[in-house]
Formats: sequence, C-alpha cells, structure tokens
Amino acid sequence: MTTKKTTLKSVFLTGLLVLVPLAITLWVLGLIIGTMDQTLLLLPRAWRPENLFGFRLPGLGAVLTIAFIFVVGLLTQNFIGQKLVGWWELIVARIPMVGPLYTSVKQVSDTLLSSKGNAFRKALLIEYPRRGAYTIAFLTGIPGGDVVNHLKEDCVSVYVPTTPNPTSGFFLMVPRSDVVELDMSVEAALKYIVSMGVVAPPAPQPVTPARRTPVEPPM
Repeated sequence: MTTKKTTLKSVFLTGLLVLVPLAITLWVLGLIIGTMDQTLLLLPRAWRPENLFGFRLPGLGAVLTIAFIFVVGLLTQNFIGQKLVGWWELIVARIPMVGPLYTSVKQVSDTLLSSKGNAFRKALLIEYPRRGAYTIAFLTGIPGGDVVNHLKEDCVSVYVPTTPNPTSGFFLMVPRSDVVELDMSVEAALKYIVSMGVVAPPAPQPVTPARRTPVEPPM
C-alpha cells in the first residue's frame, strides 16, 4: 500500500513539474498578447477585425504592434528619420510638464535598451540588507549631482531586484570596495533571482582565491 501511494505521488509530482512551467508560460504570454491586442482599440471602429471579418482575431493586435515597431525602427535609422525624431524631441521637450517627463523616460530607455548602454551590463555581489548577508545586484552607473559631495567614499550605483519579481527593487549607492563583480551574465543572474536561488548558474573554475575586486563603473 505504501509503495502504491509513493508511486502515485511520484507520478502526480512528475505531472506538476511538466504542466506548471507550461501553464505559467502560457499565462504570461496570454497576458502580454492580450495587452498588445488593446492597440486595436486605436483603430477606427470600421477597421477593427470584428467589423471587417465578423469575428475577433486573437493576437492580431500583437502582430500589428510588433510590425509597427519594426516600421518605426526602419524609418528612424536613416538620415531623414533621425532628423524628424530630433525635431520631435525638441518640440516635446518644450512642453511644460510633458517635456521633463519625456526626457527622463527617454534617458532611462536609452540606457537600458540601447546596445551602447552600460546599465545592467554587470552582475554584482553585495552585502545587503546587513553585513554577513549577500544578494545579487546590477551595476547601473556612478552617483551624480550634489549626492557626490555628501558621500564619504568612492561609490557605485546599483539596483537590487526583489524576488521573484525583478521589476521592483531598490536603488543603492555602495562603496566600490564593497562590491564584487561576478563572473556571471546578466541573464543568468536574473534567472537565479527569479527562481529564488533554485536555478543556480554553473560555478566557473576558480583561478585565484576569492577576493573583493573593485568594480569599474560604466563609461
């Protein structure tokens, strides 16, 4: 009887291990595609699929959104497109309230999404939230503005993501001497964080004894 219960439990857990990741993946994809489908509401009512074809086409909004992003990218890569974007940014920057917000968001997106950006290019190990407790962080730059005048040490700016949702977290300024650069890609570090430490990246072969290595800030 005990053997049968153990077998049934093993089969059930095996099924869960197969279906849970698939269900979560499909749920996330459905959420993303459903959100992108909302862009169809921007079309005139007569142009919407349910009016043109008589039925709704799930995912059509996502396809059109991706196609629109590619078209915008192609148009803005040439000289004329770059000039138009530059004029557009100058106009938006002069609009009260909107200008500062747009400029700030653009600076962040340029840093995070541009291939030339340096933010989140290095995975770090820091002691947080107390001495003796460690967590993974990402290098985002160096402190600036009047903040530098009040720091007693040479510091770097880091982002500490929360688990299992790395889109929220904490911005910290940590002494450079207290930061260890990890031999780990950003993707592997994010996977490690999201899995709450379950999916650990393979350890590199040690060459020298572990020691603190000051991190060079992005240029």
